Amino acid sequence: MKPTGFGKKRQGPQRAGGSFGRGSTAAVPKPLIGAPQQALSPRPANEQSAPTDFIDRIAEIGDERLKDHFTADELRMATKGEVVKKIGSMIVGILEEENGTLSPQEQKDLETYLLNEAEENIGPIGDSSASTPKKQDANKKTLFEARDRIQVLLMEHIDPTAAADLPRPELADQVGEVVGELLVQEKINLNLTEQRDLVSLLLDDMLGLGPLEPLLADDTISDIMVNGPNQVYVEQKGRISLTDVHFRDNQHLMNVAQRIVTAVGRRVDESSPICDARLADGSRVNVIAPPLAIDGASISIRKFTKDKITLDKMLEFGSITPPLAKLLKIAGACRLNILISGGTGSGKTTMLNALSRMIDKGERVVTIEDAAELQLQQPHVVRLETRPANLEGGGEVTMRDLVKNALRMRPDRIILGEIRGGEAIDMLQAMNTGHDGSMGTIHANRPREALTRLENMVNMAGLHLPAKAIREQVSASLDLIVQVQRMRDGGRRTTHVTEVVGMEGDVITTQDLFKFEFTGEDESGRLVGSFNSTGVRPHFLTKAEYFGLERALMEAMNG
Repeated sequence: MKPTGFGKKRQGPQRAGGSFGRGSTAAVPKPLIGAPQQALSPRPANEQSAPTDFIDRIAEIGDERLKDHFTADELRMATKGEVVKKIGSMIVGILEEENGTLSPQEQKDLETYLLNEAEENIGPIGDSSASTPKKQDANKKTLFEARDRIQVLLMEHIDPTAAADLPRPELADQVGEVVGELLVQEKINLNLTEQRDLVSLLLDDMLGLGPLEPLLADDTISDIMVNGPNQVYVEQKGRISLTDVHFRDNQHLMNVAQRIVTAVGRRVDESSPICDARLADGSRVNVIAPPLAIDGASISIRKFTKDKITLDKMLEFGSITPPLAKLLKIAGACRLNILISGGTGSGKTTMLNALSRMIDKGERVVTIEDAAELQLQQPHVVRLETRPANLEGGGEVTMRDLVKNALRMRPDRIILGEIRGGEAIDMLQAMNTGHDGSMGTIHANRPREALTRLENMVNMAGLHLPAKAIREQVSASLDLIVQVQRMRDGGRRTTHVTEVVGMEGDVITTQDLFKFEFTGEDESGRLVGSFNSTGVRPHFLTKAEYFGLERALMEAMNG
């Protein structure tokens, strides 16, 4: 709400005396600096209000300047008192430019208005504001209460086995009839829309993943994080937020977790409380159950993207630039051995899928993962997945087992979803024995760290190889490291493309081909930077020449 006269940009109810009413602050307005009165009517001693068009102009100028004075991070780190003080100084500066004054009450109202505008359009002030959970609206609360009451009664009126065989639309009609009768019986008043929503909730519990179904259906959500029955977070457009979704109790949550893992032949219980699985659409799931999860089972779902992310789409998102996209396409087509490095949720698997599109359709590709989630488009793909031990502790099939077996399957390329242990040595040997063009991902924050982690993982195989021998194996096997990063604006960017050149003494030598250099952020809070070619001559130029791509490679390096 604006002070009196603020009607040009945003209308809102007004209070007597010209103050806002949208919020209040305890900050005491700074004394106004004296200013010439040419732009205002003479003000009597009883503090006559300034003309409304003048107040409007000061407010609009303040609105425009808020983003110059604050960023979302600055607001999050500040207190309201600090922000009000800074806004007060900004208003005084504007008044000096406009050769005018406001009464102390008008300035206080303007400070409150701009404070609310900053919170609404830039971000919350202080940590407490950022972490305030959303409150369920009354309609949803009523709906959830109705579901809890009707669900037990519904199970007495239907045959679950027969219901599972019916198509969902037909089952919805039959359940709807029974629910209508039960609502009358229980004297629960719901309108037709609420009844339809109630039937959907009940069917989600019967056939799907209960409260998680609406989140899985939302294409804008990339991650779902369940922390016990009463707390469900999602990542949407790079930002994590709390939802109003909840489970009835811990047992309801465990039932959903069991339904997920049972579908892929796995189990989660007290004796085996950690499990990796996948949904029918390919979404990756991790479940950790009590007693390891203290506040109830935790479910983390990395959603399967229906739209295939290609290098060209990454261009549209601003994750890469045309020269960098061309370089990555050439690297994939030249059968380079590529390691994709990055932190959790940085887009490693997405980049791996995008690079894999450059694999020739005539090649035989074997993929190896803990939980199959790669989306390769080639027709000749063999997908392998690890298996945990059974109740007796036997029958486990590890990544190492699958990599060794893959070598006997006559693959042209081997792709590891994630390198995390002793399978690193088997992968390096595969890369160095005729399976060039192989790829994998690894958790690391920089290309040099990726090499160090790879060396440590080779040691996890228990072969007790000398450090120099491991590094020679790495330098001989690996051609390129693509570093991806999830930045603080939620966007994913390729920050380094680094080439493994060889050895100098006991050290692996590398050279950067492209680097992302951060320069600032735009008005919307999106980070701005440039993807710069280092201009060096790529070490794999000879290989590019063999594939007839040396000219395209040099064009990419020259921008």
